[in-house]
Amino acid sequence: MKYTEQPSNHDNLETKSTAELVRLINQEDKIVALAVEEQLDSISALADLIHGKLELGGRLFYIGAGTSGRLGVLDASECPPTFGVPHNMVIGLIAGGDSAIRKAKEFAEDDINLAWKDLSAYDIDNRDIVVGIAASGSTPYVVNGLKTCQANHIATGCIACNPGSDVSKYANVAIEVVTGPEFVTGSTRMKAGTAQKLVLNMLTTTVMIKLGRVKGNRMVDMQLSNNKLIERGTQMIIDATKLSYEDAKSALLKHGSVRAAMDATQ
Repeated sequence: MKYTEQPSNHDNLETKSTAELVRLINQEDKIVALAVEEQLDSISALADLIHGKLELGGRLFYIGAGTSGRLGVLDASECPPTFGVPHNMVIGLIAGGDSAIRKAKEFAEDDINLAWKDLSAYDIDNRDIVVGIAASGSTPYVVNGLKTCQANHIATGCIACNPGSDVSKYANVAIEVVTGPEFVTGSTRMKAGTAQKLVLNMLTTTVMIKLGRVKGNRMVDMQLSNNKLIERGTQMIIDATKLSYEDAKSALLKHGSVRAAMDATQ
């Protein structure tokens, strides 16, 4: 039996108080970061592989189903506003299409040909890299997607939460974060989902830093899509240049990005 499908370490959940439930969930969640720590070498290796592809103009694709697919779409969608990269640099694909982000699409994850069909719509080739996300490590959409990618000489990686998983067989770099049984048996949106989110954060943040999308510790290429971000950008310019608030904000609005404003005023 897969670790993610094993019975919870806790039972009779419906008899427990609210305080006890949240304490026990927190107790289980503490396991996640330590499990991720065990995979740092693999995470670093995959980040380097992704960086190499993106630096040469390739793209990063995530493929997944259910929670795993949603997490991939989330990570991909946050790269442009955070790092100012094109929307087609990091692409998240979920079994069943975008409508499956909000509402599960029955049996989409069981279609062994669907992932390659989805990827082919983007004219994928060997300049790109595909990372499969599957808590179980056995989702047909993901396993067969990576298998077909490798048959077409496309680099692959995976994020799974069971050791020796099927998906890892078709990954050039496999990340297997073993988080153990879920608090609610089989509910991989919990610890497994948290682990996947942590790994995705590490991968894209590391890659974007290596691509020069961060200066010091600042998101200097972030999109100025709301007033909060304009204020954040203004403060970055003040910190770097010692301009007045009015001059810093004026420079930001004139040049359209923190980086450009800094370059023009330093």
